[in-house]
Amino acid sequence: MLCAAPSAQRFIAAQPWFAGLPAAMQERLREEVFAEQADKGAVMMPAGSAVQGWHAVLSGLVMLQSPTSQGRSSAFIGVPDGEWFGEGSAMKPEPRRYHVVALRPTTLLCLPLPLFATLRETSLAFNQFLVLHLNMRLGQAMTIIEAGRTQSTEHRVALYLSRLFWRSTRRLNLTQEELGQLVGLSRQTVNKVLRSLEGMGIVSLDFGRVAIVDDEALNAYLAATAAH
Repeated sequence: MLCAAPSAQRFIAAQPWFAGLPAAMQERLREEVFAEQADKGAVMMPAGSAVQGWHAVLSGLVMLQSPTSQGRSSAFIGVPDGEWFGEGSAMKPEPRRYHVVALRPTTLLCLPLPLFATLRETSLAFNQFLVLHLNMRLGQAMTIIEAGRTQSTEHRVALYLSRLFWRSTRRLNLTQEELGQLVGLSRQTVNKVLRSLEGMGIVSLDFGRVAIVDDEALNAYLAATAAH
């Protein structure tokens, strides 16, 4: 469902590159960004669909899922509220290569392609932000590929709790079911690993949701469980 939302306008105005834009461009952005809402489990943007723009999560949580991964144990990138995704798709004249799936009720912001292209052509601050974001996503993707091929179940679960994937908060508000979907493991397997991490004082589990208690201990655990 599409809607114009004050939350979308507030989000775009809070971006670090927004303040330096000409007033006319700021107003155009406020007028043309829009929001899209979906329930848990909905495929908000299917693979193969036309790309409308660059997206951010206003509320909720989405998973970027390869269409070839159905039925296989695979790990995916999760995008929490406050983060952008899909810049690679927005920069290429081709259909979207992955599904965007809502893991809980979710609202997305869309920065339409014409505006995205104009900002790339005219705003140095926007391009600097975009490069940093692309670099972060590349690091996440390479880490996921390596972990899926070489690392243990325990390491993969711990990796998905690290600051590489959750920069802005350490109380993840993430259920064990959602974590299992992202890592590509059963809820039972994830629960076993989380209980072990809880016993070591690395995480706490409150009503099924995960919070990181000790980042240094988590990093030490990742180093200890890494395959070399």
